[in-house]
Amino acid sequence: MAGALALLALLGRSSDPAAQRLNPEAPLTLGAALALTGNANLYGQDQRMGIGLAQGWLQAQPHPRRVALQLEDGASDEPSAIAAFNLLIRRGVIALIGPTLSQQAFAADPIAQRQGVPVVAPSNTAKGIPQIGSFISRVSAQSSVIAPLSIDEALRREPNTRRVAVFFAQDDAYSTAETAIFQKVLAARGLKPVSIQRTQLADNDFQNPITAALQQRPQLVVISAQAVDGGNLIRQLRELGYRGQIVVGNGLNTPNIYPICQRWCDGVLIAQAYSPELNTPVNLAFRRLFAEANQDRTPGQIAAQAWTAYQVVFEAIQRVQKRGGFEGLTLGEARQQLMKELLSGRYDTPLGPIRFRPDGEVVQGRFYVAEVRMDATGRNGRFTLVREQELPEGTP
Repeated sequence: MAGALALLALLGRSSDPAAQRLNPEAPLTLGAALALTGNANLYGQDQRMGIGLAQGWLQAQPHPRRVALQLEDGASDEPSAIAAFNLLIRRGVIALIGPTLSQQAFAADPIAQRQGVPVVAPSNTAKGIPQIGSFISRVSAQSSVIAPLSIDEALRREPNTRRVAVFFAQDDAYSTAETAIFQKVLAARGLKPVSIQRTQLADNDFQNPITAALQQRPQLVVISAQAVDGGNLIRQLRELGYRGQIVVGNGLNTPNIYPICQRWCDGVLIAQAYSPELNTPVNLAFRRLFAEANQDRTPGQIAAQAWTAYQVVFEAIQRVQKRGGFEGLTLGEARQQLMKELLSGRYDTPLGPIRFRPDGEVVQGRFYVAEVRMDATGRNGRFTLVREQELPEGTP
């Protein structure tokens, strides 16, 4: 019996990719689990584009270690993200990018943490994501850093604002976390919401909550939602007569909202961690490649952060390889080495210079406020830079 148990344990170890020695001639495989289907696919498609462009750009340059990419559909719910993470980990990826939504990250990231697989989140802004564990990091600045900037811009434009209505998707971890931050910022500015309306991600008819909010005569509306429900909410707010300012959160930070809210998107304010107007070599390369692949469209933050997530892992791999750091290691040991290198590096990305805190939180100093400007057709638009702000590196 003891011999049989020992044999089973040996077979278990031998089938675990983490226990296998790296082949020095083989490429290291990076996995990405993105929302390519479901209600978050508008983000996932941008992320796939950003990662693909970064992969092509970096692979075209001389580098000491080849890196392959395996992409899986993490869809838009927690079970799909968990399944994608498990599949990629079993295939022996050295690190993971994803998942797309913060709510998915709270479910899937602990799996990677338990198995010692580095994760870089390209778009998870909810509080507590890096704190899931020592193998979890993100290149997406948390909402508490960004949210105050758009509120302050709205109040700068309309300093007599006193009446604020708040909308948020109550079944989404990102939206509930962000609205708490928005409401804390409003309270710090002496503004208590006159109406707080809870919605659902699957909602497409907002007449009742909008009517209830408009009865309170708001001068400012603050929305935490995702692209589809948030875009429809903006359109219906305008159609039902609201003419005041609208501030939206990171869930609407994608050009994919334009076909949804159309001409009613015009004038919406949003704080951003990326501006296409940043004049650096890497961002100019990103803009050029994105435009070539997208009929001269201008990239948004979601694609830029996905590029950045791939870039930081790729560059960390190359630094370890140059030192011979992967020599003779098992995949599990290589993952540990990569995570250590990832957190210690500094990176020049489309977002600007970034680095990581020891807990995996991104440190980024430059942020922006943009205003949506739609063209005459009401179908296309752009995030027009309104204000650029440098924040101290110690900003939480």
